[in-house]
Amino acid sequence: MARLFGIPGTSFSWKRAIGITKVKQQISRSTGIPMTKQGAERKLGRILLDAIFGKK
Repeated sequence: MARLFGIPGTSFSWKRAIGITKVKQQISRSTGIPMTKQGAERKLGRILLDAIFGKK
């Protein structure tokens, strides 16, 4: 993100402007799998640990 006109607190995101962010959010909500690398790793790790040790 870049500041607009050098004013703190103002920024522009081209991904939000063309709708990439909204599409990624919709996919994540419908599939239940996060689109971020960290979120996906965390979810897969939890699934593997539950498979090995069983759910609580």
